[in-house]
Formats: sequence, C-alpha cells, structure tokens
Amino acid sequence: MKKIIALLLSAILVLVCFASCGSTEEAGNANDEAVIRIGGIGPLTGDASVYGTAAMNGAQLAVNEINAAGGINGIKVEFRAEDDVHDAEKSVNAYNILKDWGMDALVGTVTSNPCIAVKDEAANDNIFLLTPSGTAVECIDVPNAFRVCFSDPNQGVASADYIADNAIATKIAVIYNSSDAYSTGIYEKFNAQAGVKGLEIVAAESFTADTKTDFSAQIQNIKNSGAELVFLPIYCQEASLILNQAKQAGLSVKFFGCDGLDGILSIENFDTSLAEGVMLLTPFSKDAQDEATQNFVKAYRENYDEETLNQFAADGYDAVYIIKAAAEKAGITADMSASEICDALKVAMTEISVDGVTGEGITWTADGEPSKAPKAVIIKDGVYTSMD
Repeated sequence: MKKIIALLLSAILVLVCFASCGSTEEAGNANDEAVIRIGGIGPLTGDASVYGTAAMNGAQLAVNEINAAGGINGIKVEFRAEDDVHDAEKSVNAYNILKDWGMDALVGTVTSNPCIAVKDEAANDNIFLLTPSGTAVECIDVPNAFRVCFSDPNQGVASADYIADNAIATKIAVIYNSSDAYSTGIYEKFNAQAGVKGLEIVAAESFTADTKTDFSAQIQNIKNSGAELVFLPIYCQEASLILNQAKQAGLSVKFFGCDGLDGILSIENFDTSLAEGVMLLTPFSKDAQDEATQNFVKAYRENYDEETLNQFAADGYDAVYIIKAAAEKAGITADMSASEICDALKVAMTEISVDGVTGEGITWTADGEPSKAPKAVIIKDGVYTSMD
C-alpha cells in the first residue's frame, strides 16, 4: 500500500512539474512582445556632438510619438543610439553592436565619413540604412541606402544658384576642408556651378583635420583677393573659429554656408553676435510658422535641450517617420527578418510621399536621393530668419 501511495505521489509531482514548466514557457512567450528595432549612429561626444545628439534626440522623439500612437503596423518600436565620435572606425564598431542587438533598420550615420564606412557593412548584411544627414554621394551608393538630407552636389549647386539668382555677390572666396568628403563634395559642385552662373571664385582656401584651428593665412589671402562673400561648406565648429578670426583680422564680407553651419548659435563660448548676417541653406528653421514645425519644436523643447534644436534634430525626427511610412506601405510584419524588411523598404521608399518638418511631399528615387525644396535663412538678432 505504501508503495502504491509513493508511486501516486511521484506521478502527481511529475504532472505538476510538466504543468508548471508549460505555464512558464507559455508566459514567457506571451511576454516576448514583437518589436521593430531601429538603431541610430552619430557623434554623441566630441567636436561634432551637436549634430549627433540632435539627430538621435529627434529620432527618439519620433519613436516615442509613434509608440504612443500604436506603433508601426501595430508593432512597437525600440530605438538604440550608439556614439561614433565622428570617427569611421568607431562607427563600424557601433554598427556591429547594433547588429548584435538585433537591429532591423538603421538611422545613420549622422556625418559623411563614418556613413561611408558603415554603408558597406549594411550593404553586405542587407540592412536598410537611412542617413538623416550624411551628404556625401558615397554615403548611399549602395541599393539599401537612402537619405533625408540633400546630397553634397545638390547643396553646392543650390548655393551657387541662390547667391547668383539673388545677386548676393559676384566675387566669391571659399574655405573648405580638403580632408572631409562632405566639405570637398560641396565645394567641387559649387565651384563648377559658379562658373555657369557667372560667379568669380577669387580665392579657394583649404584646411585639413590637422590644421583646423588657425585660419589666419586663409583669411589674409581672402582679404587680398577682393572677395565680397566667403562660402563656407564646412561644419559649424570650424566656422565659428573662422568668424572669430575674420573679425580680429578686420575681414568685412558676407558669409554663406550649408546645413553644416546649422548649430553655430549653440557652440559653447561662441560670441553669437559674430554670426549676425550669416546666410545658409537649410531645410529646417525652428522659427517657421507652419503647424508641423511648431508641433515638433514644442515637443522637442519639452524633452531636450534647446541648444540641440537644429536641422539635424529635424532630420533624425523625419528619418523615423519616413521608415514608418515605408514600413506601412510595404506591410512589414513582426516575423520578418532584417534582410526581408530591407528588401521591402527599398521598394516602398520609391512609392511614398512624406510631409515632414524638413520638407513637404518628399519623394525618393531608387538611388536613394530625396526630392524637396531648399530654404535659405539668415541669422538676425540671434535667430534664423527666412530669406524667401
């Protein structure tokens, strides 16, 4: 009798164990919520951190809004940003971290040289890449890569056109970074288009990553050239030094730049009065009065520092909403692999039109280039003011 009771107790324990294990496994499955993982890469520290921090903040803001509204096709979105310190090797390392995390799509990288390094990795893995602000042509010369911003050639041509068409100046000097793909790409196209538009390049001064603090020789050459305007296809950190040194040298000319100058008013210890009258082409102005911009600006200010509220924040914000639009067009589902998602998004990108804060009715060609209108702004009384 004791033996029978013991056998019955053993059987009951086995059944309880199976039931318990089954319940645990089912509960674990139930808690594994399907997500779409979007990675982000940009400089969150270092000289270019104003760009990367802004873009990643904008992307995170968009993710928060999208999740609050129900996600993408009902699927929640996870976002993770990695720092590349505007360095190509570190950017590839960041990419591998995100790939190991299970990234389904990439918003990045923010700056051109790192993006050129990462895009080949993404192409080999067939992971969708949408750079918010990588402008070099080589950033997206693979089938899986697209961009939110204008390319370097587009910015160079548009800048020359705007200066000539609005009779801002005829004698132009240029200071560009010959070691940087972004700066060199814009300069080359600007130089070519300037000849077409009847502008005279009276001085073309360059610097490199190793000589980006002392611009006295370039400024003196420009003073001697008789230039009326200096074109600056460079980032705002170097531009702030040039403006300061130009003031000290008594160089009194107009200054005109591209999207890299956005953020110059937020540089620590920079005398913003030196930027008064600086003109630049940018697809975004936080002082614009349209509803989409005002809603974005309000939400950004509620969550992040005002000093990072610039075009790059808007680029990152639009990038996530663009992925959402393409994913919905493609009918992305939670069980798709990153490669399957990439193949679907590549097709959908050429079929969508997006109204974002960096442009209305934005469309894309199969080579990844966006179509939208540039905007010109001038810094007056410490704020961007439309020139159109």
